[in-house]
Amino acid sequence: MIKRKALTAGSVGLLLSAVALAGCGTTSTTNATSTPHTGGTAVVALATQTSPNWFFPILSAAAFSDVNTQVDSMIYRPLIMFNKQDEIDYGRSLVSNITYNSTGTRYVLTMNPKYKWSNGHAITAQDVVFTWNIMKAASGSTAPWTYGGAGIGGLPVRWQNVATDGTNKVVVTLTTPSNPQWFIHNGLGQIWPVPESVWNKDPNNMTAELKFIESVANSPSNAVYDVVDGAYHFKSFAPNSHWTFVPNPSFTGHKSSLQKVIFEYESSDNAEFTALKSGTVTMGYLPFSSWGARSQLTSDVLTIPYQLGFNYLILNFSPKAPGGLGPIFSKLYVRQALQMGVDQAGIAQSIFNGNATQEGGPVAPLPKTPYVDPSLSKPLYSFNPAKGKKLLEQHGWHEVGGVMTRHGIKLEFTFLAVSGDQAQSNLQQLLKSDWAQEGIVVNIQQQQFNNIIADANQEGTDPEKWSMADWGGGWTYQPDYYPTGGGLFATNAASNFQGYSSKTMDKLILKSYAPGTTAQTQQALYNYEKFAAVNLPVIWLPYPASSYAGASMPEHAKTLHGTVSTFNPITDMIFPNYWTVSQ
Repeated sequence: MIKRKALTAGSVGLLLSAVALAGCGTTSTTNATSTPHTGGTAVVALATQTSPNWFFPILSAAAFSDVNTQVDSMIYRPLIMFNKQDEIDYGRSLVSNITYNSTGTRYVLTMNPKYKWSNGHAITAQDVVFTWNIMKAASGSTAPWTYGGAGIGGLPVRWQNVATDGTNKVVVTLTTPSNPQWFIHNGLGQIWPVPESVWNKDPNNMTAELKFIESVANSPSNAVYDVVDGAYHFKSFAPNSHWTFVPNPSFTGHKSSLQKVIFEYESSDNAEFTALKSGTVTMGYLPFSSWGARSQLTSDVLTIPYQLGFNYLILNFSPKAPGGLGPIFSKLYVRQALQMGVDQAGIAQSIFNGNATQEGGPVAPLPKTPYVDPSLSKPLYSFNPAKGKKLLEQHGWHEVGGVMTRHGIKLEFTFLAVSGDQAQSNLQQLLKSDWAQEGIVVNIQQQQFNNIIADANQEGTDPEKWSMADWGGGWTYQPDYYPTGGGLFATNAASNFQGYSSKTMDKLILKSYAPGTTAQTQQALYNYEKFAAVNLPVIWLPYPASSYAGASMPEHAKTLHGTVSTFNPITDMIFPNYWTVSQ
């Protein structure tokens, strides 16, 4: 989402929905109640049973989650920062200018001298090229670990060359004419530079380099994390307990007034609610299952934001899927039957207390943006289990002992589902009950979030372990801020965990990358969205209001200021260095 010549604000101008604020039954437009002061600690509760586990800013596919991105953003900065309107914020970016040619094949980035590494060294063009080389190598088929953004922004096949032009300019050349708005947002926007002088352990062996990165990815106390360019330094942690950050005194951006920021692990919804009520956390999340008890949080303010994204669950299309179901899920009519068993209206009301929007495709209707095809504001497949069952019967399936069966194959399978969240558990049971009306039997197997991500990854543990998976948070478009499906639904894309493949989908995704007028590029995006809505590469679920890390609705103490005004629903980031606390 960007343009030629020097990029300026106003290139996209998203019409984001207003963030509704409610303070335990009252309405508020600010989260300030007293005079802020310097110092203090912000304790941020993580989504239940969720832990950061990859601190290197180029995330592996098995660790490609919001919680890792958010925690990494405490110590590292992306090359490009986007504001709430999805425009480049040059004042906070590591680049001060981007220009490109008329075909969108050549981009020149000028580094912003304002920002430096914490050891005082400049952030150079060579640091950017080094980071790109890591991303490229980790996107290869023989890499020790796979970069989770492979496929997003045309990476790596559309990138022809990334080189320095002196110490402060990076020149990126593409193989194919491209829509600059798409490429700058989804391509350049996913680069998070690291200092080459610290991380380049084996200049002539990238495989060894990737293995080293993997070995320290979840070791934030390692010395390689001492040199950073973010607002904070990592201080200490205790596994499944807390992760502590302190201000980076060398940071040349907006310095933190907080003394410490602590991310705290929460074992359950009850633990989360108790921590909020007792005040042991200053920013947390009201579980949807605790909605009726929200009046007890008398010292907190509740917010109800929507992020750019959608909610879904995946099916395992792999030939190795248990019970021979991979080829079965590849049949559109089977996916249609499953989708007809999803009561989006009922789920939105009974599970999410009305704080969710029904969706018909890969971009949810909220927040309101020009990216959403207006024809997909409602689901294309209405809730109708009887029709879904009849559709299966028309294709030769018959109910045997309560299970639809055909040629010895049963529509009974394992459903990997996130644990620790009562609303998600209720959702899982509702889906199980409704699908049973169609003769589809799911056996729910709950796991922690990180385990599901690892198991569901096609290149991860074992695709024979599961048939359906839901990690409970859906997808937020980060780093694919221009919401095409390249990283999700293109054949062999890194985040295409389900192994979905369609030549038509691949062609439509490629067309959404092509340059053109605003109307042409928007229509290309809509064409992709419409095909995805009809073809069901995933099963669509209602998209709940939430803040970062796929958690429930955020709450903050009345003594913590700036959490609402600085939250960015496009990039799904919080900025504690702009927060203050008061007595």
